[in-house]
Amino acid sequence: MKGSSVAWAYLFIGGLFETVWATTMFLSEGFSVILWTAVTIPFLFVSTWFLDLAFKRGVPTGVGYAIWVGVGALGSVMVGILLFSEPATPVRLFFVLLVIVGIGGLEASSKKNVCKDVLSAE
Repeated sequence: MKGSSVAWAYLFIGGLFETVWATTMFLSEGFSVILWTAVTIPFLFVSTWFLDLAFKRGVPTGVGYAIWVGVGALGSVMVGILLFSEPATPVRLFFVLLVIVGIGGLEASSKKNVCKDVLSAE
């Protein structure tokens, strides 16, 4: 079944693992802290493995990659705010909301006949 909910779950899980490796890569200080570097590498591979699982189950390449990156980016922003005291200004949160809307729109528009249904409703 193309684009099944399992495939989308794999994509989301991969995005969560992307958040972990992005965070641990930050903590590795340019791969100079061996412990954090050693943690980063397996999470990077697991993250891309889940992306590949989603592709193999029918998630379109462009949409899947954009959503995977978006989930990872949102997770990284949240980690930055919660763990590293990065600013949570209204403007910054507005742009986070735009990413969320974009991810939702990409997922919704990738479903079979969505564009056809929207055009026929006019």
